[in-house]
Amino acid sequence: MRFVITGRNIEVTDGLRSAVEEKLGKLDRFFSPDTEVIVTLSVEKERQKIEVTIPVKGNIIRSEQVSNDMYVSIDLVEEVIERQLKKYKNKIIDQKQNQAAFAKEFIEKDFDDEAEVKIIRTKKFGVKPMDPEEACVQMELLGHNFFVFFNSETEEINVVYKRKGNTYGLIEPEF
Repeated sequence: MRFVITGRNIEVTDGLRSAVEEKLGKLDRFFSPDTEVIVTLSVEKERQKIEVTIPVKGNIIRSEQVSNDMYVSIDLVEEVIERQLKKYKNKIIDQKQNQAAFAKEFIEKDFDDEAEVKIIRTKKFGVKPMDPEEACVQMELLGHNFFVFFNSETEEINVVYKRKGNTYGLIEPEF
């Protein structure tokens, strides 16, 4: 695996670099040697955050972990990604498309489907055109942390969501 490690508000020291490469290097048994792993380390006050993104054809494997110690965050992110890979192995490996991105041993090994993804409820609701700010107000009134709406400005289905720090995000489709 090839690591691309960057730091935001933190200098990526040799110790941090080797900790990331050692811990995330354990994942190399799942991937082919030319797989790129994008790692971003950041510090905000007491929060030590690591974001790991592994693009494979057709999918993105991603995890973000925060703690008060960067080395703990590194340990946590490796565990989460390994758990994701084992849990969703059959779904992320399309035998025709993604097989080249993964190690042969990983493809051939069976893992228990701990919790298969099952949709247990379908909800339908009327969609009225509104702007993103109005959608945020509606989301707050409902007490939800996201809201799907028809954007009257772009005439597309969008999603607003609540972020940390009492801010909001907007998801727009990209074609």
